[in-house]
Amino acid sequence: MRNYLKDGNLKIDNNLAENAIRPMTLSRKNFLFCDNHEAAENTAIICSLLATCKAQEITPREWLNDVIAKLPYYLEKDSGKDVRELFPDVWKLEKSNTNTSGV
Repeated sequence: MRNYLKDGNLKIDNNLAENAIRPMTLSRKNFLFCDNHEAAENTAIICSLLATCKAQEITPREWLNDVIAKLPYYLEKDSGKDVRELFPDVWKLEKSNTNTSGV
């Protein structure tokens, strides 16, 4: 602890879990003041997906561009595709498999 007192530039990272959930907690607090319940739910879903991208070390823009381009094909009735394949963690696995098999 003395090192932290001597040098104010040292970072104390003893609460990584709290630091990881802080953005979501602040967002949840802000959703309390949303006029439309459906909009608050949709925003919470988007924030969760973007937080998953961050946890999976995925560029959110790359993921969103790819998912938005693929989504119409997943929404067709007879496509037989599962929308869960577009979740960030599954998307990352599929993308890494595609990159390794294409080389």
